[in-house]
Amino acid sequence: RWLFNQAVCTLYAFCGVLFGLCSLTSLTVLSTVCCLKVCYPAYGRCWDVLSHLYLHPSLYGPEPYGTACCITWKASSREATLYILALFIFCYLLPCLLILVSYSLILWTVRVSRRAVRQH
Repeated sequence: RWLFNQAVCTLYAFCGVLFGLCSLTSLTVLSTVCCLKVCYPAYGRCWDVLSHLYLHPSLYGPEPYGTACCITWKASSREATLYILALFIFCYLLPCLLILVSYSLILWTVRVSRRAVRQH
């Protein structure tokens, strides 16, 4: 079972979400900057740091087994449902889509460049 009080549970869950979002955001920023530098070199220098944090500290609680804390996925309030949906869309789905598009553009640019080099 969770050995600490609700405040520590909330802090623990908040840090878990924060570091997870920072990790995915870092990967998204890295792929976007790489894409801009490879595919659009004139604009690649303009994008140094991008970060988005979507956090709501009141929606954390113990996990189902009670040994750690995280987002309360089974919360039934409208606010909790919207928060979880916003996390999924803006902090998971869109970053993953942006990473996929960025690396696809990089691969396409490299392929086109390779063909151009072969023709010369």
